[in-house]
Amino acid sequence: MDASENGATAPEKHDEGESFTKVKSKKSQKRKLEPDGGTTMEVEQPNKRPHFPPISADKLRGSDEMRKVAVPAHRYTPLKENWLKIFTPIVENLQLQVRFNLKTRNVEIKTCKETQDIAALTKAADFVKAFVLGFQVDDAMALIRLDELFLESFDVTDVKPLKGDHLSRAIGRIAGKGGKTKFTIENVTKTRIVLADTKIHILGSFQNIKMARTAICNLILGSPPSKVYGNIRAVASRTAERF
Repeated sequence: MDASENGATAPEKHDEGESFTKVKSKKSQKRKLEPDGGTTMEVEQPNKRPHFPPISADKLRGSDEMRKVAVPAHRYTPLKENWLKIFTPIVENLQLQVRFNLKTRNVEIKTCKETQDIAALTKAADFVKAFVLGFQVDDAMALIRLDELFLESFDVTDVKPLKGDHLSRAIGRIAGKGGKTKFTIENVTKTRIVLADTKIHILGSFQNIKMARTAICNLILGSPPSKVYGNIRAVASRTAERF
């Protein structure tokens, strides 16, 4: 009996010891290992953080970057006539290099040592692209002067697959008699719109582009201009009150 009792109690004590050692996790050990006695803790001191020296502006900018904007044949003459107006703000204000490559027929814009703003290259590329799409130089210049302006392009057939006379009538509804409808949408939404065949290009802020796009889509889908005028005026008045 004594042997059997000893045999029964011995593994119980052993199990208790094992259970205590197994329960101890790394987290609990880290919490209990406080600097009392001879125990040592590996605590990251604040002064042991890696120290990186400040990087220079030249290294941050990296190597010279280049953007190319393709110019279609029908925009060669306007580009030639307005080249000085395009060239001056890119070189003087944005400190970039620009040229027109006659072989590839691209406007090439490149950064240089004098370039300070990292976003200057993108602004210049958007400016040239807006002019190539058909916007006036003065309207496209706003992309350089202001930050919150964007370009958006879509096709009439993206909204509704129209063909033949139906497509022509949809484009006519967007333009209106003598361009009246297009001018009204531009003035109310404070955007600029270019109709190039079935392509529609809108220049403006995000919210204004959304209003103009909704109005144009409604015209493509067949809404009468009078109804579209009322809708965009209501939306424009609501946004004006909100801001």
